[in-house]
Amino acid sequence: MTERAQKIWDIYIEGYSEALMTPVENFSTYLDKDSRKIIASVIRAIVSDYETWEDGTYMVKSKDILEIADELEAL
Repeated sequence: MTERAQKIWDIYIEGYSEALMTPVENFSTYLDKDSRKIIASVIRAIVSDYETWEDGTYMVKSKDILEIADELEAL
C-alpha cells in the first residue's frame, strides 16, 4: 500500500474507531478488503462527477471536495 493510500485507510479506521467507541486494536480485519473497495468507489464517484477534458483528465477542485465533505457531515 502506498503512503497516500495508507494515510486514507488510517483516517478511515480512526474515524470508525471513534464512531464505534472501540479501540482500533479490537477491530476484526475481515472487512478490510471490502471497506477499501468502498472507499475506492467513493473516490471514483466524486472524481467522475466532475468535468473531463478531451484527454480523459479530470478537473476536480479541492473546494468542491470540501463542500461534499461538509454536505455529508450535515446529513
